Amino acid sequence: MSRRRQRRFWLIAALVTIAMLYVLRDMLLPFVAGMAIAYFLDPVADRLERMGTPRWLATTGVLLFFLFCLILALLLLVPLIQSQVVQLVETLPRIVAWVNDTAIPTVERLLTQLSPEDLERLRTAAGSYAGEVVGWLAAVLRSIVTGGVALFDVLTLLFITPIVAFYLLRDWDVMIGTIHGWLPRQHAATVLDQVNEIDRTLAGFVRGQATVCLVLGLFYGVALSLFGLNFGLVVGSVAGLLSFIPYVGSLVGFVSSVGIALVQYDTWTPVAVVVAIFLVGQAVEGNFLTPKLVGDKVGLHPVWVMFALLAGGSLFGFVGVLMAVPVAAVIGVLTRFALQQYLSSSYYSGPESGTVDEAWRP
Repeated sequence: MSRRRQRRFWLIAALVTIAMLYVLRDMLLPFVAGMAIAYFLDPVADRLERMGTPRWLATTGVLLFFLFCLILALLLLVPLIQSQVVQLVETLPRIVAWVNDTAIPTVERLLTQLSPEDLERLRTAAGSYAGEVVGWLAAVLRSIVTGGVALFDVLTLLFITPIVAFYLLRDWDVMIGTIHGWLPRQHAATVLDQVNEIDRTLAGFVRGQATVCLVLGLFYGVALSLFGLNFGLVVGSVAGLLSFIPYVGSLVGFVSSVGIALVQYDTWTPVAVVVAIFLVGQAVEGNFLTPKLVGDKVGLHPVWVMFALLAGGSLFGFVGVLMAVPVAAVIGVLTRFALQQYLSSSYYSGPESGTVDEAWRP
């Protein structure tokens, strides 16, 4: 088979795979979730297997321990978060009153200092951009909900995901060996190198970023709760969870905490303390957590991660959000490999008979 026919074959296979994923996107959630769980737990099962434990027993033990930790965390966190959510609902009238009595008059007082022309331009621009942003966010959220959780009963997700995770985790090494045997022999070494690079990039980013999210969530939640901020645990948990999207978690937590502090306190000192808590969190994340746990070597730029998450959510709903980072890692590794091939080829260096400058002379 010629090289051109090989490329055509793999291009058609990739397009067919993408089309099938798009058509079946409404039923993929339990399988994607089960595959993610199996991927994360496979190193632990491998270690137990090397210690002499049968694979089926290692799989059962690791999966049961994972489910136990998940249920325990939910049992501990849900009552605390539920109580703060109830408190938030009870405090909503006070927040609305603060917006009407303080926030709106302050904004109106600032707007009166602008000229009529500037005010009209500001109103037009704000209305245009606000409408576009709200419409775009609504479309993404609607796609995530309708393409994910809304089409799957929660019980179905809870029952199917552990079963998928168990069988994938039990047969993980067998499946990897089978796929290895399917690779074209003349390109097997190159493909395996890229697959190993993808695995290293994905594991380094996801596991490191998950640890960063956990640490930040605990720090923000504990610090804000100890300070006495209303709903501090909820805000800290949400900020830590959303920190998987670069900058979004800290920004949402910062704005929410400052807004709550403005409503809760009558002086600026508590607001300054809340700001200081988030500044400390950002300093720790930027100078210690991210460099040590994630690092730049994984090759996933924050802007690329944000684009992948938003694009995945827009195209495939909640399943797309789950698949966004793995797909981003694959595309990133393959792009760097293609760039290396280009830089070492004659397409970049030009004809061997002359220099680059000579090749471009008329």
